[in-house]
Amino acid sequence: MTEIPAADAPPRPRIRNITELARLAGVSPGTVSRALAGKALVNPVTRDRIQTLARDHGFHLNQMASRLRTQRSGVIGIVFPLGHESRQHISDPFFMTLFGYLADELTESGHDIMLSRVIPGDAQWLDRIVDSGMLDGALVIGQSDQSAVIDAVAARYLPLVVWGSHRPGQIHCTVGVDNRLGGRLAAERLLAIGKTRLAFLGETRGPEIADRLSGVRDAIHGRANVTLAVMPTPLSSEAVAEQVAAQVAELGDAIDGIVAASDVIAMMVLRVLHERGMRVPDQIAVVGFDDLPLATRTVPQLTTVRQDIASGAKAMVTALMQRIAGHPAPATILQPELVIRESA
Repeated sequence: MTEIPAADAPPRPRIRNITELARLAGVSPGTVSRALAGKALVNPVTRDRIQTLARDHGFHLNQMASRLRTQRSGVIGIVFPLGHESRQHISDPFFMTLFGYLADELTESGHDIMLSRVIPGDAQWLDRIVDSGMLDGALVIGQSDQSAVIDAVAARYLPLVVWGSHRPGQIHCTVGVDNRLGGRLAAERLLAIGKTRLAFLGETRGPEIADRLSGVRDAIHGRANVTLAVMPTPLSSEAVAEQVAAQVAELGDAIDGIVAASDVIAMMVLRVLHERGMRVPDQIAVVGFDDLPLATRTVPQLTTVRQDIASGAKAMVTALMQRIAGHPAPATILQPELVIRESA
């Protein structure tokens, strides 16, 4: 005997709008809207029933219409301004680490992301981004040499938070580590292991790196037997290798300790020293800054100053959400931590 399969059940009619779904569910359109958005204000049983009805009838919330009603785009801009470091890329390990944490925080809160890498050509680059009408707010990663531009926009645009250094009188809201203290911790570590001929490698036109150098100078202040050479080393991965090799060759035997402005620079220093047959830390000790995941994969493992990037990302998003809601949020200054490994 041949079995004849039962005919498929006829498809349920599609629901075209919230009003039709509300009528079917026996609730108000506002309740449907809140239920589909997963709001806790709706009774869980009612919320599940409405969401099931929507699925069964092929209804999807019109995000564009919802955003027009609320005057919110649901999009947060993440902006990387590259003023004095125009050859730097978003693929920089520090940028990628911070961006990853920010993306997790934002997407988990239901936001989309618009990513911008900007090489400023005029003083209106940030105005064009925040006035585009596409964003609910913006996170700026690093001040570069653009602090004045960022301040001008922050004076009129509240939902703006910047990763960077906080300075007295600054208008824009920052989240970042105490870079000056971090620089002092790095230099003090070198002094503690008997190093007295120091070098600082970093480009100081941006406030974060300038503050790290100030911290190094704080540590050696009043020590007549300690010398410091300052080498303007770029953060760009394209430029750092050649520059570090030239600077290490120029410094030669005149130094016995290096404070690198970033882990990326420190890692390149370790490679160059290895190629020159220099023993680390015996002949030259090296301290980095950031404590990126890569810092434990160098040989020797890198002593560095840790920035709590995960906590910083959370603080940035929290501050931005406050500002989107119309409330000011103060700067957050994270405390650095010296992480001692094998290079110093």
